[in-house]
Amino acid sequence: MSRVGKAPIAIPTGVEVKINGRAVEVKGPKGRLTREVHPDITVQMSDGTVVVQRPTDLQHHRALHGLTRALLANMVKGVTEGFKVELELQGVGYRAAKQGNALALQVGYSHPVEVPPPDGIQFEVPQANRIVVSGIDKELVGQVAARIRAIREPDPYKGKGIRYAGERIKLKPGKAGRTVGGVGGKA
Repeated sequence: MSRVGKAPIAIPTGVEVKINGRAVEVKGPKGRLTREVHPDITVQMSDGTVVVQRPTDLQHHRALHGLTRALLANMVKGVTEGFKVELELQGVGYRAAKQGNALALQVGYSHPVEVPPPDGIQFEVPQANRIVVSGIDKELVGQVAARIRAIREPDPYKGKGIRYAGERIKLKPGKAGRTVGGVGGKA
């Protein structure tokens, strides 16, 4: 059996889980999330926990088993604690600012780039070169952070751009100069 899939999901106090056919709704102090599970997978409530079961031991059922359990666990964690992703801006003149709810980025283009937040996502700018994307849906938080990073990905030569906090960029050496006396070099 799947080690991830067979683990029951504990439901903390203040969280309400409703199973209506294939739809699972999780309601907690931070908000409400719903998701439809695959028709082959069954989700049941028992003793204050949620249990995910699969019909057979086929490969795709095993994959769906662990996936479904992980998605439901992320929903429970999201409505209780929430998720956040931190981004860093690196480069001369690169900075971020909030304009209302939107995020305004100056990252080397001739104009500031505005990023409006989707429903359920909040932006914080604790410093001019740091952005915090937070929300209750882990998938949406990661997707928005990836879209912000894609506005100006880190340059492989100088390292300038938007990166995840703690992300290490392996810099390329660039032109190392011409070798003296070598092929194509001047002596």
